[in-house]
Amino acid sequence: MDLVLCCIALPLVAPVLCACMVAIRLETRGPIFFVQHRTGRFGRRFPMLKLRTMVENADELKKSLIQKNDLQWPDFKMARDPRITKVGSFLRKTSLDELPQIINVLKGDMSLVGPRPTSFDVSTYQLWHTERLEVLPGITGLWQISGRSDIGFDERVRLDREYIRNKSLLLDCRILLMTFFSVVRRKGAY
Repeated sequence: MDLVLCCIALPLVAPVLCACMVAIRLETRGPIFFVQHRTGRFGRRFPMLKLRTMVENADELKKSLIQKNDLQWPDFKMARDPRITKVGSFLRKTSLDELPQIINVLKGDMSLVGPRPTSFDVSTYQLWHTERLEVLPGITGLWQISGRSDIGFDERVRLDREYIRNKSLLLDCRILLMTFFSVVRRKGAY
């Protein structure tokens, strides 16, 4: 299903992706894509693609912003992160920065629906968190349709475990449809 849907979506997504890439290039210098190693199925790390939404030296600036984290460790997120560019803010609110992950799905690193891969290593997980590593990570999942950035890691894991235990084609279709409405509402997107 993932491959078929990606192949159908690719011709529709390509012009939007190109427009986003041009917007990033016109606003800032530096790479268009942001590649971050994420933890996927069985704890395997893989390079996940996104459109770059922050200034080029965002990692260096993060050290000075740690105390302003809106989420509990190990997550880091700020509602008004000064590192995010104007184009980047739009891309994040509309989730267009996630479009390159279609390539991750085509490579077999990810699925369209599943637990969102984390940026931190599996050694950070508590034992009860590891159930989320039994399936391929997804571009979207129960977390995204339940509140996105407004939900802490433990609650995300609970939603991931619920998804894994009830996984079905019907549930995946429902999550994909609800993702569209979540993106349109932009609740929890920053």
